[in-house]
Amino acid sequence: MTARVPLHDRTSAPIDSKAVLDQIQGAFGATPNMFRAVANSPAALTSMWAAFGALGHGRIPAVLGEKIAVAVADRNRCEYCLAAHTALGKKAGVSGHDMAEAQAGRAADAKTAAALGFALKLVEQRGRIADAEVQALRTAGFDDGEIVEILAHVALNLFTNYVSVAFNVPVDFPGVKLLAAA
Repeated sequence: MTARVPLHDRTSAPIDSKAVLDQIQGAFGATPNMFRAVANSPAALTSMWAAFGALGHGRIPAVLGEKIAVAVADRNRCEYCLAAHTALGKKAGVSGHDMAEAQAGRAADAKTAAALGFALKLVEQRGRIADAEVQALRTAGFDDGEIVEILAHVALNLFTNYVSVAFNVPVDFPGVKLLAAA
């Protein structure tokens, strides 16, 4: 697979991308290909990295964020993000079984299941949801701030999915099979 844009490292990236690439390298111990593709635009890279950082310090736990990411990635048929977030979820302590369930939009606990269902409805309906969808999250135990964060996770994952699919970014995480097309 050949990427449709250059995959930059610190030596080839635009000068304004280099400091952010250094931060990513420090956080991961490597620079994942998806970030290397986005490094073509310093503004896009800075925006994406800042969004990851902000949501990483949000109220939605990292484990739920990773589960949302794999559900959205599978729905968008993004092999890169599915592989990356499955690995990150496992690193955060989620079992392989629970990550596979999340990939399918399922979870054993009702609160996580509600968040995954909402995330997938956002993707499928392009954000056009009913009042009842938001109310269902409140009923499941999420407050309005957490509901907005769930949407922010979905939006960030749409960005990363589109980057990875549109630019044919080579997967540099252990592969995970997409579910059968819905």
